[in-house]
Amino acid sequence: MNTNTVSRIKFIKQPTSSAWLEQALANLDTILLDHSHCERKAAGVALNLMFRYPSSTKLVRTLTAIAQEELQHFEQVNQWLERRGIPLARLDAPPYGSELNKQIRRNEPQRMLDFLLVYSLIEARSHERLGLLGAHCPDVELAKFYRGLMASEARHYGYYWILATTYFETEVVNERLEELSEIESNILSNPFPKPRIHS
Repeated sequence: MNTNTVSRIKFIKQPTSSAWLEQALANLDTILLDHSHCERKAAGVALNLMFRYPSSTKLVRTLTAIAQEELQHFEQVNQWLERRGIPLARLDAPPYGSELNKQIRRNEPQRMLDFLLVYSLIEARSHERLGLLGAHCPDVELAKFYRGLMASEARHYGYYWILATTYFETEVVNERLEELSEIESNILSNPFPKPRIHS
């Protein structure tokens, strides 16, 4: 399966492997359940940043819209789970998110920049992988659903990058993004053995 979509996805250094796609397609129920967790976490991230930076007006307004959309996606994915008879349940999380969060520096203003760029990278990778599911999923309706989510994920990683360039010089943003993009690809070069959106 051809997974080389990296030329169309900004920020991502290495494309997702065909091994990930094959594993995901063989375990669609688990991928859907993990996707539900991802949407819930993404909404939580947006809300947490709004609480952390309440006086940053553009950030608050932008992330309000993102949080609302992520919760809509959470509900839509949960409807798919119900449709397929998959109960909500806990899943072991891959190290992807926690390893990226370790890269966030502790002191401001660098901390704010890193938050925005880490979550931009996560959204960019989600955009890429949902696109792969949309292109290759054997369930026609589910594939259509995933293709429909791609535009939202693209907007989200773009919004996080725009916020970064709103509060920081573009050269500083791009330099740090380059560093974090390399780290993101390195994390995924050691795949989590269980099927996950970010394994």
